[in-house]
Amino acid sequence: MVVAPVALAALAGLLFLQAVVRLRGRGRADVAGWDRVALFALGLGVIVFALVGPLDRLADTKLLSAHMAQHVLIGDLGPALLVVAVRGPLLVFLLPAAVLAPLARSGRIRAALRTLLRPHVAFGLWAANLAIWHVPWLYDLALEHQTLHDFEHLCWALSGTLVWTLLVDPGRHRRLTVGGRVALAAAMFAAGVVLADVLVFSFSPLYPFYRGADGISALTDQKLAGIVMMTEQLVTLTTCVVFLLRPRLRRSRAAQLVPSRA
Repeated sequence: MVVAPVALAALAGLLFLQAVVRLRGRGRADVAGWDRVALFALGLGVIVFALVGPLDRLADTKLLSAHMAQHVLIGDLGPALLVVAVRGPLLVFLLPAAVLAPLARSGRIRAALRTLLRPHVAFGLWAANLAIWHVPWLYDLALEHQTLHDFEHLCWALSGTLVWTLLVDPGRHRRLTVGGRVALAAAMFAAGVVLADVLVFSFSPLYPFYRGADGISALTDQKLAGIVMMTEQLVTLTTCVVFLLRPRLRRSRAAQLVPSRA
């Protein structure tokens, strides 16, 4: 499974670079700057790092905490960085016109996207993904069957992309107000805390596949997995909320600095 992530990352990188070149050629370097290139490259790097290399081997054979780190990278941090990178006109230019036009004319595709990006649908899929893939017997089954494991990773990436599309709103469709986006971030964190609490406060290991490794007991490894998840979500979702609320905070401070009229 090394070739597929690298090939897909290379394809995504090429599509992004052609979008940047096209926009900069039209004099829109302001929306296709090198900061966007850096963000997109970082997002791809995070996902490839999670799926190819030492972390993947640790996740597949030794440590539940490594597997949790892998999941939050491909299902949360990676998609967040990619969606932030393509916000604005870059999103439209991501696909060449010859590919985008027939897709845009397809009523079925547009209807499917509208359905998937309804807030209750996107959050429902994300929460279901979080819950289902952490059922112990299914979690262990995926580790024993590579095809199921690959499907699990695909579910993480797709569900993460859906919710982060709503949080960032790269196409400015305004499916949610700023308050609604903050509420979605809070709901995601609350759902994550429930799972993290189960992992951290259990008195016995829940996943038979993981028996501990490298001097770390199975129970300690499980607690570390919960901490990894809670910490990553706290950082990413808090950062998102800060950026969402920053304009309001600036306006509030500016209003306080304006002297009141007599």
